[in-house]
Amino acid sequence: MQPGDSGRLQAAIALLEKTPKLLETLLEGVSEETFTWKPAPDRWSIAEVLKHLLGIEEVYTARAQRMLIEESPKFEKYDPAAASSEPHSLRHSGEDDLVAFVEARGGTVAFLSMLPPSAGERSAQHAEIGKFTLSEMLHEWANHDLGHLRQIAELFRAREFYLYAGSFQKYSNPKP
Repeated sequence: MQPGDSGRLQAAIALLEKTPKLLETLLEGVSEETFTWKPAPDRWSIAEVLKHLLGIEEVYTARAQRMLIEESPKFEKYDPAAASSEPHSLRHSGEDDLVAFVEARGGTVAFLSMLPPSAGERSAQHAEIGKFTLSEMLHEWANHDLGHLRQIAELFRAREFYLYAGSFQKYSNPKP
């Protein structure tokens, strides 16, 4: 952790708090067809990105809790394939996935908001990256959110607007 980074803890938490609001605003009224549309067989749909965000929510929240309770806990690398078989992958609609993520994130933000700035200095060991701090993990989590917000926006853009832009398509090139 860099000097003065403990004050940055709140910036990461603030972004984590904004993510569900941004998703709700963007995805309000979106059809199930748009939630489940995939630009290619090997690419994720909006619903699949939401399922992934919910899986990461569970992993990072559990890790943060352990980092506060245990002295330098050890963590294995996250396995997305194993996470896709979890119960949250069985929801029936994109809207259900969004609601589940919003609810989970609300609880996470309530928990994280109660942390003192010094909590950011708590550390853990990761099987692949070695030692890291809670502050670093929260900043990665916020960074991860931003990447998937962009991905969801590009999926929405490509499915709902780009196809109908006619000759204007030459001015943009969505990359869902």
